[in-house]
Amino acid sequence: MSDTTITKPITKPTVEPTKPTSNTEPTGNIDPTGKRPRKGSTILVDRMCEKRVTERTKIYDRKCPGLFVSITTKGVATFYLKYTDKSTGKQRPKWLGVYNPETFRVEHARTEVYALKTRLGNGENIAESFRQQKAQAAKRGKTVDQVIAERVEWMKTEVLKRDGEMRPRIETWSNVESHLRRFVSPRLGRMLASEVTKHDIATLSADIVKGEFGKPSIANARHMRRAASAMFKWAAEAGRDYVNESPCVNLPPLDEENPRDRVLSEDEIKVLWHGLDRDDLPWCRKTRLAIKFALVTMLRSGELLPIHRDELNVENGTVDIPARRVKKRRVINQPLSDLALEIIKEAMGNYDYAFVGRFGDAPLARSAMANALRGTTYADGRVKSPGICALLGLAPFTPHDLRRTAATRCGELEDVSDYGISLCLDHQANKDENGKPLPAITNKVYNKATSKRVKEKRKVLDAWAAELRRIIGTREEPQQRLAA
Repeated sequence: MSDTTITKPITKPTVEPTKPTSNTEPTGNIDPTGKRPRKGSTILVDRMCEKRVTERTKIYDRKCPGLFVSITTKGVATFYLKYTDKSTGKQRPKWLGVYNPETFRVEHARTEVYALKTRLGNGENIAESFRQQKAQAAKRGKTVDQVIAERVEWMKTEVLKRDGEMRPRIETWSNVESHLRRFVSPRLGRMLASEVTKHDIATLSADIVKGEFGKPSIANARHMRRAASAMFKWAAEAGRDYVNESPCVNLPPLDEENPRDRVLSEDEIKVLWHGLDRDDLPWCRKTRLAIKFALVTMLRSGELLPIHRDELNVENGTVDIPARRVKKRRVINQPLSDLALEIIKEAMGNYDYAFVGRFGDAPLARSAMANALRGTTYADGRVKSPGICALLGLAPFTPHDLRRTAATRCGELEDVSDYGISLCLDHQANKDENGKPLPAITNKVYNKATSKRVKEKRKVLDAWAAELRRIIGTREEPQQRLAA
């Protein structure tokens, strides 16, 4: 029996037909026949940027390595450069621009890539440069309203002052904010701060003067300019760089304001003094006493209205006004004449504050005296409470006019020096008692002695109190009739 070998027939393996591949994200040459594209890149041409795709597609350029275009389903083609960030070692895309057949085509994108590669070749860290540019663009994209908001927060932030107290950085921040909100914001608020020009500021100030923001006012235009100038200068400081420079430079000058020169005559002083004692006036006794006290002491409204019991020294006849309430932010040690002591003793009573409001636990508002003299009205213009000036038949005046009246009348007295009057008004005296000019730095930094100044002020205020007693007591008060 012979061995036999059984051989199986050889069959060829079945080959599955190749499925066509999708060309939604080509990485090489595009073949119109639908065959698998060759791996690699292709030479970008404009018509490729105009093609329609069913999903986001990236096409890399063989002619300019690193350049690619990203095409969205909406037909928007955007050019990018892929480069290596030296600080992280990772690849990052850099936006170059959106394809536009008229303004930004493939050749424009290549030109930008060549320029960026030159910067890379020179050792520049373009990733860091791009980050800085982005941050700068964000800063320059701030609107005026956004800058105003930041400026207000910066001003109202409490800092340690020279007297050891924590107070807002700019203590008049509420007034500055009012000028910015009332005048700058309505006109320029939506503009980019970096695009505001001096023409915009000049036009705004001219419109304020013409009355387009209420009553025509040169003073409001000047306050607006001052507030805007400080804000834009602050915005241009290193670290913020919201603007290149302030637009509030080389502006056309505003017209001169007519200075206030209201001084009460002796007859007006007498009518006012005795009229303030009448009980039929519609204003509280504390407010009327505060008006008298302002005339006698030459203090400002914000200085005298919040006087606390702890600030009074009745034995020495003085009151110490803390620096936080003083315009020049320095302590005022003001002597009180016998007439001033009579007024403040009556006003103080059993309260902690000399001039309290209706509730007795807080001082009167700073505007209390001004409102009492001027009167108040409703929104439609109707009179709500007639003012003291109108009720007593006096020409209108303000609390500040009382300081001017006192200083003017004191200047007419013998043995009263201008030096002493300036001390009573808390004006920085630039001359001594003999009229000799003083160096500007003397009183500001070196001369801290107060006893001699108090003596000079007491001499003036005592003389003024004696003159007031003469004015209000020489003639009988004419009978005044309340206005209807």
